[in-house]
Amino acid sequence: MHDAANGPQPLKGLRVVEFTHMVMGPTCGMLLADMGAEVIKLEPIGGEHTRRLLGAGAGFFPMFNRNKKSICIDLHQPEGAEMARQLCATADVVAENFKPGTMAKYGLDYAALSAVNPRVIYVSHKGFLPGPYEHRTALDEVVQMMGGLAYMTGRPGDPVRAGTSVNDIMGGLFGAIGALGALIQRGITGKGMEVQSALYENNVFLMGQHMLQYAMTGKPAAPLPARDNPWAVYDVFTVKDGEQIFLAAVSDVQWQKFCDIFGFADLKAEPALATNNQRVQQRPRLLATLRERLAPHTAAELSAAMEKAGLPFAPIRRPEDLMDDEHLLATGGLADVTLPDGPKAGQSVKTTLFPITMQGCRLGVRLQPPRLGEHSRELLSAAGYSSGEIDDLRARAVIS
Repeated sequence: MHDAANGPQPLKGLRVVEFTHMVMGPTCGMLLADMGAEVIKLEPIGGEHTRRLLGAGAGFFPMFNRNKKSICIDLHQPEGAEMARQLCATADVVAENFKPGTMAKYGLDYAALSAVNPRVIYVSHKGFLPGPYEHRTALDEVVQMMGGLAYMTGRPGDPVRAGTSVNDIMGGLFGAIGALGALIQRGITGKGMEVQSALYENNVFLMGQHMLQYAMTGKPAAPLPARDNPWAVYDVFTVKDGEQIFLAAVSDVQWQKFCDIFGFADLKAEPALATNNQRVQQRPRLLATLRERLAPHTAAELSAAMEKAGLPFAPIRRPEDLMDDEHLLATGGLADVTLPDGPKAGQSVKTTLFPITMQGCRLGVRLQPPRLGEHSRELLSAAGYSSGEIDDLRARAVIS
């Protein structure tokens, strides 16, 4: 694996101005930034509120705002809104994820900006695409509940949201994909366009396979913990010392290997277990037997045997365990970032990189998650403001 810091930057020279908060919009900007774009994060005075979130939100800002520059502007002041419009006039892409109508109040909507800069690509991240639901307030949790994902993830009668911000993150990725497509079109026509991505539609896209399953079979998809499993050996096993491991054998050849490596000759020879469909019919009995026989083994022993045989397996790990994952460490899948806020500000921690390579390189961290207003002076100076003007704007709290 090549040095991520020296990897390709296919979007170098592209300028992005983002008016984003939380996860969805910042993810879009992060992807474009990781690929080399200059991404300017325009924050309110006091900073985006995710800088101050606790608990499950504590990682939002440092995760989704690397490789960006921060400028703080008070849009409520006419001078501040004008300053933001001037920045957008120099942008190739503008990204936002505020409620419908918010950006128009400041002359920062697509109609206003494209009238001045017809080449601009404007990416809006919303809860819902235009329609009956568009004015509802959406959260990842809301759309998971109404879009079937919580139903499919939880046990029957116990809907559970997925354990990460799947729709926020994927909604941001789809926004970035739309921006990239619009950039190609702009190269042909010379004109930008508006792109919209939405949490609810993202979630429904994820449910498409289950919707089509129903259309094909006439049978509603069951929640995953209670689904009609197409494979007999495809489950989590609790083994020695209470460790857990997922083990699978999804073909007849894999089943035979599974029996061979663990010495289950009697199960391999049993006619009622000869084919996958037969094993599925015997699944409750078979799993009970396997749980009893595998229980004395450690997860490490089972992992080694399954890996040697080329069979699917996965020890059940927690997010913090990934910090020490040998594959991620060996392949450059984790990078160091310096925390910009909070009680650990200034400390270096590991973060995850965008999960692709380009020319054999991971897309690395060029700029640390920015401190609040870290680049205000630099960006305004480049826009033609004098040092005295910047000091005056700061004194009047138009910027910080």
